[in-house]
Amino acid sequence: MNLFCSMQQYKNIIFDLGGIFLNLDFKKTEKAFIDIGIRNFHELYSQHHATDLFELLETGKITGKEFCEQLRMASGANATDEDIFKAWGAMLLHFPQERLEWLDAIKHKYSIYLFSNTNLPHYHTFSQMYYKQSGGKDFNSFFIKAYYSHEMGLRKPYPESFIYILNEQKLDASETLFIDDTLKNIEGAKLAGLHTLHIVSPATVM
Repeated sequence: MNLFCSMQQYKNIIFDLGGIFLNLDFKKTEKAFIDIGIRNFHELYSQHHATDLFELLETGKITGKEFCEQLRMASGANATDEDIFKAWGAMLLHFPQERLEWLDAIKHKYSIYLFSNTNLPHYHTFSQMYYKQSGGKDFNSFFIKAYYSHEMGLRKPYPESFIYILNEQKLDASETLFIDDTLKNIEGAKLAGLHTLHIVSPATVM
């Protein structure tokens, strides 16, 4: 049974972004940080783990400048703000066109939403990436609403972040599917009562 057929029981779908519609390479960012002298980056951030510093950035509780200052303190490196943001964005690759076409096809059959752990620098980067790729379109227009952690002040995998979306959109958790490529986030969604689908690479939503 393909994914499209197996989703017929749901009315609503909440999608993750990175690894689902936007290809990521965490190793590229780790290498870029090592190259600018931040050699303990993997201890600070990965697909499956984030320290308090990165959680503060991804929930919009510190500015980009404050993030850079605290990262220098945590790492002992002397990297500039520009170097840090360039390294931080190295993980963002591209939007595979076939996945966007699939998304466009199913948005007429389900109420679809996006929920991404992200931050303002990354948001600006991938928004511009899609804008150029699509000839001037807004990626958020695929969804009834796109939720970003830095705007919400909440992030995955904490169940309250999912409950916030369910409440704001008046969604029934029993009719709602959450799709993500990170197991920790899947587990948090289950605690909030959602049905879940864990996409494991090299599988995709396709």
